Amino acid sequence: MAANLTRDEAGDRAALISDVSYQVELDLTGGDTTYRSVARVRFSAATPGAGTFLNLVAPEVRSITLNGAPVSPQDAFDGERVTIGGLQAGNELVIDAECAYSRSGEGLHRFTDPADGNVYLYSDLETFDAHRIYACFDQPDLKAPYELTVLAPAQWLVVSNMAPDAEGGIPAEGSADGARQWHFPPTPVMSTYITHVSAGPYHVVRDEHDGIPLGIMCRQSLAPYLDPEEIFQVTRQGFDFYHAAFGIKYPFGKYDQLFVPEFKEGAMENAGAVTFLEDYVFRSRVTDFNRESRGETILHEMAHMWFGDLVTMRWWDDLWLNESFATWAGTIAQAEATRWSHAWTTFAQVYKAWAYRQDQLPSTHPIAADIPDIHAVELNFDGITYAKGASVLKQLVAYVGRENFLAGVRRYFAAHSFGNASLADLLSALEATSGRDLTAWSRDWLEAAGVNTLRPSYTVGAAGELESFAVIQEAAPSHPTLRSHRVAIGLYDLADGCLSRRASIEIDVTGARTEVPELAGAARPDLVLVNDEDLTYAKIRLDDHSLATLVQSIGSFTDSLPAALCWAAAYDMCRDAEMPARDYVRLVLGGIDSVRDISVVQTLLRQAALAIRRLADPAWRAEGLELMGSALRSLLTGAAPGSDHQLAYARAFAGVATAPDDLALLDGLLAGTAAVEGLVMDTDLRWSVLRRLVSTGVRGEADIEAELAADSTDAGERNAAACRAAIPAPGAKQETWELLAGGKLTIAMARAVMSGFVDPDARELLEPYVPLYFEAIGDVWRDWSSAMAQGFVSGAYMMCPVSAATVDATDDYIAANDPPAALRRLLIEGRDEVLRCLRCQARDRG
Repeated sequence: MAANLTRDEAGDRAALISDVSYQVELDLTGGDTTYRSVARVRFSAATPGAGTFLNLVAPEVRSITLNGAPVSPQDAFDGERVTIGGLQAGNELVIDAECAYSRSGEGLHRFTDPADGNVYLYSDLETFDAHRIYACFDQPDLKAPYELTVLAPAQWLVVSNMAPDAEGGIPAEGSADGARQWHFPPTPVMSTYITHVSAGPYHVVRDEHDGIPLGIMCRQSLAPYLDPEEIFQVTRQGFDFYHAAFGIKYPFGKYDQLFVPEFKEGAMENAGAVTFLEDYVFRSRVTDFNRESRGETILHEMAHMWFGDLVTMRWWDDLWLNESFATWAGTIAQAEATRWSHAWTTFAQVYKAWAYRQDQLPSTHPIAADIPDIHAVELNFDGITYAKGASVLKQLVAYVGRENFLAGVRRYFAAHSFGNASLADLLSALEATSGRDLTAWSRDWLEAAGVNTLRPSYTVGAAGELESFAVIQEAAPSHPTLRSHRVAIGLYDLADGCLSRRASIEIDVTGARTEVPELAGAARPDLVLVNDEDLTYAKIRLDDHSLATLVQSIGSFTDSLPAALCWAAAYDMCRDAEMPARDYVRLVLGGIDSVRDISVVQTLLRQAALAIRRLADPAWRAEGLELMGSALRSLLTGAAPGSDHQLAYARAFAGVATAPDDLALLDGLLAGTAAVEGLVMDTDLRWSVLRRLVSTGVRGEADIEAELAADSTDAGERNAAACRAAIPAPGAKQETWELLAGGKLTIAMARAVMSGFVDPDARELLEPYVPLYFEAIGDVWRDWSSAMAQGFVSGAYMMCPVSAATVDATDDYIAANDPPAALRRLLIEGRDEVLRCLRCQARDRG
């Protein structure tokens, strides 16, 4: 596992060290495994004579000099830290090291494009990887200016947080191969994890908005697929929205956005040089949900320029402040400043479902989590930190008032610009502008884990009127907090085939039962929706009468948000074993053709397939897949030609087809002997179809090689590897397991291979690898990088059958090995999901 740093160590170091600045020189003209890094670090020490350490991971340290005196690397460097003593009031430390390129997306990642042989580098340093590139005090509260100089091959572009002194660099003295030197002036003070360097022959498109130079970069072989105008349009809309909302103009000069290969996550908010997963450059046709997701990511990362980069948490306990705020801000900006005005519908259907799922795991934690060390924070980039936190911030905006909230945020930025702050600092600013005491609110919502469930309870009189109405609030015994909720209660009637809202009232729900006398005497509606408008963070339930209406008329809603809330409630009931999985699947297949929001369509189809494979009685699984395949085939052939819905149906159909006629249609579409009007079999769709045909034994190795020959790119290589991993033969699975467990794959290739290996329809072939998995994970966790180890542990656990034997094997491993806390968390999360699936399968059998 990667190097670690505890909160206590960081606190002690911050108390000793101050006034830090860095001059870093990188030489990228050497070999393909290492590069030279020279860090000149100046800093003050509060206690002369004391000692401290810097973080550094490097194969070799050539020399260390402290205040002009040499320090023995053998004595000072242990592979993860450089320990120094005898500090003066003011110090200059120079560390000359040979650092290693990464294949896991951590540190300085190196990639060679198989399409043209070009080499690309980029850094990714959150949370604790800056010291893979240069020696530093790698913690967020020791902010510093960074002055970077880079020696790079002549044809390369180098990008950093600042614009270079000379665009294109200058010829390097004494360089025989034409290398150029790029110098970047000192940055404003910032944290180590948002410093950045990228290099390579990137394709560049430039623009300008409101005095801010804008750049978009991608590798040369993807340039034909780049759509810069839409990216620039969202960027311009975001800056205008945030400038008005935050009251402080973008603080970091230029704004580059780089789409980089083999990125380990969705995006990273490096100040002035944001990096994105390359999948956001669309090689094939995508639905508008994909574009909406990219737009949200652009706006999310831009919000970080203020919340996270300008004002930064002191320690990772407040990671949620960064991510929750950026998620909330990105969604509201998207809803109000872009064409995706339905962004809150997507948030309710996609992001809150993620939060609810995470919040019911045994590893759930408060939004304001206790983070004792780096290994703990690396697992907290989860649905609570992002989606629950954003949901709660949305509630806080309603609680204090939007203008008061934004005034408090402006006050917070003004007080802490280019510094560090905490949750207490934000709440203090919000209390000052709103006049509200937020102590109780923070205790209930930020400092207590778990999710509440809200149910309507009412009686009906002889004339069909509501005699009484109440909202029941429940909490899990493990997390019994009952919170105060501001909710709207919507009354919906079915008339002329339309399910529309007759009335809605807002109330405060407190305690276990809240009476709602305002609804007494109202005519009984066809459907009652607690948490109409999605004002609070809580699971909701429908009464029996409302559920019957939903089952018969879910496609009749006249508004997308209440429909999305009802769909989410139905899936949550399925996951809680309150609704048989097959009933949920039939509900989806019966109502999907009425759903207009493509984000909801794609989410529902994914959830239905998951319900068949994991939540339904295994004895019904084959029938369920055939049922879904048949329904999707009809939807596909009946959809508007060339529409987003048609493409969504095609992708879902390719994921579940099992019947001979359905597989024959897929085979014909791939071969060109069959066609669906308007459906273009482009590169990505071809790979999806081929993978299903391979996993069901219709196609094989020769077909994979033929498809790869037509798509000889890195994406093609990953797709081909995923297809090979999905071949339903013992020998193929054995080869794939050895490849995965060998630890030699890049992070992107490992994910692709894993996705094919854990084919959910090939459980019998995977059973021999379950004991091998438990034999391997200890060494994997100890020896692999953090991102690679987490990917293996979580990804390969999905091959374990939904059975009591899996639960027993997990318990036995934990009992026998007492694994590190982070590894234990991943295992108990997987175990809990198996237990949930077992409960759902039992309910479905009933």
